[in-house]
Amino acid sequence: MRRIRAAAVITLTTALAATVTGCGGGTSTDEGGSNDSPKTLTYWASNQGPNIEADKKILTPELKKFEKETGIKVKLEVVPWSDLLTRILAATTSGQGPDVLNIGNTWSASLQATGALLPWDDKNFEAIGGRDRFVDSAVASAGAEGEPPAAVPLYSLAYALYYNKQMFADAGIDGPPATWDELVADGKKLSKDGKWALGAEGGNLSNNIHQVFALGQQHGADFFDASGKPTFTADGNVAAVKQYIDFMAKDKIIAPGNAEYAQNQSLTDFAKGRTAMVLWQAAASTFASQGMKPEDWGAAPVPVPSGVPGADKQVNSMVAGINIAVFKNTKNVDGARKFVKFMTSDAEQKLLNKTYGSIPPVAAAQADPAFAAPDLKVLRDTLANSAAPLPQVPEESQFETAVGTAVKDLWADAASGTPVTTESVKKRLDKAQQQMQQ
Repeated sequence: MRRIRAAAVITLTTALAATVTGCGGGTSTDEGGSNDSPKTLTYWASNQGPNIEADKKILTPELKKFEKETGIKVKLEVVPWSDLLTRILAATTSGQGPDVLNIGNTWSASLQATGALLPWDDKNFEAIGGRDRFVDSAVASAGAEGEPPAAVPLYSLAYALYYNKQMFADAGIDGPPATWDELVADGKKLSKDGKWALGAEGGNLSNNIHQVFALGQQHGADFFDASGKPTFTADGNVAAVKQYIDFMAKDKIIAPGNAEYAQNQSLTDFAKGRTAMVLWQAAASTFASQGMKPEDWGAAPVPVPSGVPGADKQVNSMVAGINIAVFKNTKNVDGARKFVKFMTSDAEQKLLNKTYGSIPPVAAAQADPAFAAPDLKVLRDTLANSAAPLPQVPEESQFETAVGTAVKDLWADAASGTPVTTESVKKRLDKAQQQMQQ
């Protein structure tokens, strides 16, 4: 994720097959033990702000604060989302990795299966103030059910529908759509004079997954069954993917060029007034960095069939977010836990999530009035009432690659004028499912 998590070109099976050696540059200590390592940590932070330099500017003062409090120096590297998972998987096999790292929460079960990450059992949670400090849905997206989480929630996110108020007013539309039928109807009014209603990123595999997952929930489908077996070609999943592609292929409310868009290009179009709506996670800081004023845009829940978000077929977002993890064979387990405690403290949670426009997964920090702003209230309500976690299965990263690519190929069909039918969608998803079984 900027915010959108890019799927790795390295499959998880490579990491699973390898013997995990020392990461963080040292030999293993026990999972809850102490050590006498130098007071230095390396930290791979994910790119949360408008660019990497912005993240460095935001995080460096906080790392200095931690060093002053503990005497532990933190060496920071901000890693783009397009590279992060690939580098993490490489680190699990090479032993050349950081002590502490950010991971997309959708990767938690996949990385957990490698055995490389410190399990957050009761003892480790107690060292950072206790598991009950964190919102349940955020912890549920930190690893496979029934096992100690592989990471700790750091920033919570959800999808919202962002819309350009002036473009809506010019088209005679009073407010944001609550259903998909309304979105399509409004979209046809907005798609004119070289401007388009809705932005998409056909080349962004993870964004493809996030959108079709939520739509799949609305069609009563999951991409995996209870045993973890892929069910990509289920009728609800096929209908969800077709509905998404039809915004371009049939409804003509997404520009054909969006079929090739990569990360953040849809945000740029929105900020520049080239599109009227975009489905995105917390986006306020990005809009501001591109010259939009808060009064220029609004945020609303992502549409659902009934118009009222909720559970089951009214789910309108995956549970998005960033977790912070520790390689369990770091030389500095104690220091790493102290750093996680610092980053998830009430004070840091308020400061960092305010800055990034995300929601604190720490319940006490959510009480800060800053998180009652209208756009953040949409995200909070979505996380509390109408978001569902992506499948917490070891093959999740392969799922993002296989199905994300299938959707990308269907975008290309739509852009070129090739008919997109139920049969063609099912064929692409069947190919993706076969790739998972190889």
